Amino acid sequence: MTGVTFTIDPGAATPPYEQLRSQIAARARSGGLPAGYRLPTVRGLAGELGLAANTVAKAYRTLEADGVIETRGRNGTFVAASGGAASRQAAAAALEYAQRAHRLGLDREAALEAAGEAVRAVYDGT
Repeated sequence: MTGVTFTIDPGAATPPYEQLRSQIAARARSGGLPAGYRLPTVRGLAGELGLAANTVAKAYRTLEADGVIETRGRNGTFVAASGGAASRQAAAAALEYAQRAHRLGLDREAALEAAGEAVRAVYDGT
């Protein structure tokens, strides 16, 4: 159906919607899914992967909120043209964190340490 395949491991600890979300996001970042690429419908992809439509819809909603994809009404869902959206959103979140840490009275080193621990926890799974 899609020309691009996604795989879901039902035995994985990662939920299926997150497996799908991360695959689409990674391929969009790498150019494997170029800007403007039309993604399959929620129902179509759900049927192809053997998932509930709500599972695919959740992945699409998260990707849209992150600026990776955009829905154009009845025209479909497409990989967003702006490749820098994720970087801009990450920079905005980092600025918000830094401002809040400062308001809480953390010094620079404590703020950096807290941020580093959070990044390690997410990326290393610790």
